[in-house]
Amino acid sequence: MTSPAPVAIDRLLLTDFRNYSRLALTPAGRLVALVGNNGIGKTNVLEAISFLSAGRGLRRAALPEIARRDGDGTWAVAATLNGPLGDVQIGTGYAGGDSGRRVRIDGAEARSSEALLEHVRVLWLVPAMDGLFTGPAGDRRRFLDRLTLSIDPAHGRRVNDLEKALSHRNRLLDTGGSAAWLDAVEQQLAGLGLAVAAARRETLSLLRDRIAAQAQLGLPFPVADLSLEGEFETAAAGLAASDQEDLLRRQLRDGRARDRAAGRTLSGPHRTDLSVIHQAKQMPAGLASTGEQKALLIGLILAHADLTAAVSGLTPILLLDEVAAHLDPGRRKALFSRLVGLDCQVFMTGTDAQLFADLPEGGEIVPLGAT
Repeated sequence: MTSPAPVAIDRLLLTDFRNYSRLALTPAGRLVALVGNNGIGKTNVLEAISFLSAGRGLRRAALPEIARRDGDGTWAVAATLNGPLGDVQIGTGYAGGDSGRRVRIDGAEARSSEALLEHVRVLWLVPAMDGLFTGPAGDRRRFLDRLTLSIDPAHGRRVNDLEKALSHRNRLLDTGGSAAWLDAVEQQLAGLGLAVAAARRETLSLLRDRIAAQAQLGLPFPVADLSLEGEFETAAAGLAASDQEDLLRRQLRDGRARDRAAGRTLSGPHRTDLSVIHQAKQMPAGLASTGEQKALLIGLILAHADLTAAVSGLTPILLLDEVAAHLDPGRRKALFSRLVGLDCQVFMTGTDAQLFADLPEGGEIVPLGAT
């Protein structure tokens, strides 16, 4: 099997982004620790890097909110990316009044942020994800869709199309749309829903294999068992694809009265939940201790980074916000060692440089201050 091509940011430039009027970084190592006091803007740098890939960034913030408070309402992130084709100039930003963010690759305007996936995959683990296993199903669904997007660039478009079709159906139900119109929309919904569900299942199948392989390394992170749960997933188990599409179409048709009363569509892959089980204890992750949940999530992210590299042929850039502070020295050292083995470029944050004292050779500690 061909090894994935290393991808790294050689230079990063932020302009009017959050608290930075201008920030330029030239990371030299594969493991980069951004160190500074709370509130200095460490997570803002990670958020900027997350915009170098498809999607809404690690905070899912509204684009106008990202602009520097005393700026002109615009912001930009640019990077020199070193990958299999040599240096590539990529950038993204927002001009006040735009409906979305703009993306440029080597000076040329890209149609959407999905074009960035040809050059880089960005993955992250941030403190806001600490409640993933105990929070609402929608959070786990978005997490799963982001995992899927990193190995299947078309998945984001499918999910967006599914959401639009759902909105269309809900409006028809609310306004008393005809049965013929509903039949047509539900036919479209069934096809989109099946495509989204199939991509998620494929991702989980591949990820389970990577988790199993990673377990053989003896890392001090619990192993997670993953599965999909939901009315559609249960009913569709074991059915051929064509039968699954028919099933979903029937569920939609039969649920019209219920959905009209509820004001939303209550059946389909848009309601699927990601189930995570602590394998050794055979316990739902949401019932594990806070420390175990964090360790489960770290192990899952590491396995997903390995999978992303294998499927895309590109080592991903990994963003780990305040992860080291929540690990004991043994787990911290094991994390650093595994990151070296993955050969990813990793950006980590922390308030204390001592947290990164065990960084392997080639690691870099970058003191950070607002500018």
